[in-house]
Amino acid sequence: MLDVEFAQLSDRGRVRERNEDYLGTAVPHTPSEARTHGWLFALADGVGGQERGEVASRTAIESMIAGFRGARPGEPLPALLARLVQAANAHVLDTGMAGSLGGDNMATTIVACALRFDRAVVAHAGDSRCYLIRKGHASALTRDHTVANEQLRLGILSAREAVAVDTRRLLTRSLGSGMSVNVDLGEHQVFPGDVLLLCSDGLHGAVDATDIARIVTPNRDLELAMPDLVAMANQNDGSDNISVLAARVRSVERVGMYRGRPYKLH
Repeated sequence: MLDVEFAQLSDRGRVRERNEDYLGTAVPHTPSEARTHGWLFALADGVGGQERGEVASRTAIESMIAGFRGARPGEPLPALLARLVQAANAHVLDTGMAGSLGGDNMATTIVACALRFDRAVVAHAGDSRCYLIRKGHASALTRDHTVANEQLRLGILSAREAVAVDTRRLLTRSLGSGMSVNVDLGEHQVFPGDVLLLCSDGLHGAVDATDIARIVTPNRDLELAMPDLVAMANQNDGSDNISVLAARVRSVERVGMYRGRPYKLH
């Protein structure tokens, strides 16, 4: 059966007065629930400079977690996460339009990773990232939805220019900025020892993938690694909120699919 351990930490950094990041998890309570639903890890970074970014991030995560727990048993993870992100977008938009907040004053990034059997499905919008750490190497499973990254993809900017230009923090996608959001989805096979790491730009903007992998090693307690990552981000920068959520796969259950139903592989 799929078995996962996880740890998380969020810090407001050295400059910001409040923390606009929010993290959430949905953990199965029984082996049966692990097979029908699985695990969900999610992180949101409220857009800085907007009214009540912390409300936007909390609203998005609470919507994702509640929707995951209430999902139809066995619903395919890619379709489920796509649906949950759209629902979270609607919740953020509705919350922003209520009262005196104003319809355009709340927005947040979202990155979510769902695990079931031997598969991880990642959904995201914005510049919060998910890394896969395997055998000491960290690779990004997401691409930043920023103006600078789009210009890099189109060849307008070089890689060196993209990490220094002001538009590197200007989002091209976020929750709460429209009636719907374009969600990127990716499905990946996972193996025992793999670590899926979600983080806000306060971490990945200050700590590179090599250092993330070095700190989160296969034999290291995740609870010890989280403070080290946050401390390095604060030491290198600290100008933004810093959040990280890491899940290590202890064991997996290999399955195949027949007419939409899983069957165990030996």
